Amino acid sequence: MKKYWVEGVFVVAAVALVIWIFIQKGKTDTPAPQPEAEEVVVPEPVFKFGLPVDSFQIDAGTIKRNQNLSDILLPYGVSYQTIAEIAQKSKTIFDVRKIKQGNNYFFFCTPDSTSEAKYWIYEADPIEYVVFQLTDSLNIYKGEKPISRKIKTASGVINSSLWNALKDNDMNPVLAIELSEIYAWTIDFFGIQKGDKFRLIYEENYVDSIPVGINAIYACQFQHQNEDFYAFQFEQDSITSFYDDQGKSLKKAFLKAPLKFSRISSRFSRSRLHPVLKIRRPHLGIDYAAPTGTPVQSIGDGVVTRKGYQARGGGNYVYIKHNSVYTTCYMHLHNFAKGIAPGVRIRQGQVIGYVGKTGLATGPHLDFRVFKNGSAMDPLKVKAPPVEPVKEALMPQYTQLKDSLMTRLQAIPFGDEQPATPQLHASLPDDQPAETPAK
Repeated sequence: MKKYWVEGVFVVAAVALVIWIFIQKGKTDTPAPQPEAEEVVVPEPVFKFGLPVDSFQIDAGTIKRNQNLSDILLPYGVSYQTIAEIAQKSKTIFDVRKIKQGNNYFFFCTPDSTSEAKYWIYEADPIEYVVFQLTDSLNIYKGEKPISRKIKTASGVINSSLWNALKDNDMNPVLAIELSEIYAWTIDFFGIQKGDKFRLIYEENYVDSIPVGINAIYACQFQHQNEDFYAFQFEQDSITSFYDDQGKSLKKAFLKAPLKFSRISSRFSRSRLHPVLKIRRPHLGIDYAAPTGTPVQSIGDGVVTRKGYQARGGGNYVYIKHNSVYTTCYMHLHNFAKGIAPGVRIRQGQVIGYVGKTGLATGPHLDFRVFKNGSAMDPLKVKAPPVEPVKEALMPQYTQLKDSLMTRLQAIPFGDEQPATPQLHASLPDDQPAETPAK
C-alpha cells in the first residue's frame, strides 16, 4: 500500500513539473509588447507660381529703372544666346521689352552650392505672372495667382470728397470711381456736398491676402442733399445693370444724333486733312452736313457749362455736361437758341442752337463731339446703355432681392452716429459666404 502511495506522489509531481515547464515555455515564446509607432505627419507641399518651394532656393527682386532682360538674367549665369532665344520665343506670350519698373520677379535656383537658375518668374500685375523655364526647352507660359473674394460693407459721411473719405479711412478708393459710374446719370459727383452719406455692400478680390480690386457692388444707398438714391445690381436679358428701389434703370439713353441730317461729311480721326488749313490735325468729332438754320438738339439732359465764339476754330459753340462721365460739344452754330447760357439746365431733345458755318468752316455743318471722363471719343461708338426697367415678369424676383439687400443696407450705420467717420463694417449678408473662391 505504501508502494502505491509513493508511486502516486511521484506521478503527481511529474505532471506538475510538465505543466510548469509548459507555462515557462509559453512565457518565453510570447513577445514582449512593443510601443505603438508614432504617426508621421507629412506636411503639405507649398507651391509658389505652381512650383514646389522646398525644392528650390528662391531669390526675389524688383525691376529697376532702365533695367532690361540681360541686366536681370546675366548675373544668374544665363548666356547672351539664351537671353536672345528667350526674347524671340516669348513674343507671342509676353513682350519682354514691356517689363515695368517696380514689378517683382523671382529666381528659382537649385538648393545646392551651384545655385543654378532653373526658372525666372516675372509678375506682370498682382494677378498674372509669366514663367520662363531656363532649360534647353526654354518653356515659357503665363499663369494666374488664385483669387479669393470677400463680401464687405462700407459707409460714411462726406466731409470733403468721396475719394478722400474712403482713402483717409483705409477703404479702397476705387469704390469712388465705381460709385460715380453707377450714379453717373443721377448724381453729379463733382457737386456732392458736405454731409452727404453713403453705404454699400460690395465684393473685393484678394491675392495673397492683399486687396487687388473691386469685383462687384451689389447694393448701395447715396444720400445727396437729403434725398436717397438707391442702386441694386440685377441681371435681365443676360445684362447686369443697376436699378432703383422702384425697379427703374439708373441709366438714361442719349439720342442717336443731335439733329436730323442728310449725311456725315467727316468722321472722327486722329489725323485729318483740314479742309481750310490744308494741314493734318486731329478731328475729335463728327461733322453732320445740314442746311443753315437746322435745329440742333441736346442728346441728353444736362447743364450748359460753356458758351462762346472761336473765330479761328469752332465758331459759335456750346458745351453741355450730362453727368460725371459725359460732356458733349456743338460747334459752328449759326446762332444760339433763346435762353442758352452757362448754368442753364437742358432737357434731352431741347433745341440749343442752329446749324451754321461760323469759325473755320467751308460750308454749313455741325461739328459734334463727345467727351468721356474728359477724353474725346468717337460719338458713333458711344454705347447706348440699357434703360428699360425691370420687366414685369421679373419684378417678383427683383423685389425679393431688393428687399433683402435693402434690409442689410439699412442695418449698416452711416458713421455719423460716432465721432470717427466713415467706418468699415465687417457684417456680411446672411446668405453670402465670408470668402468665396474666384471662378
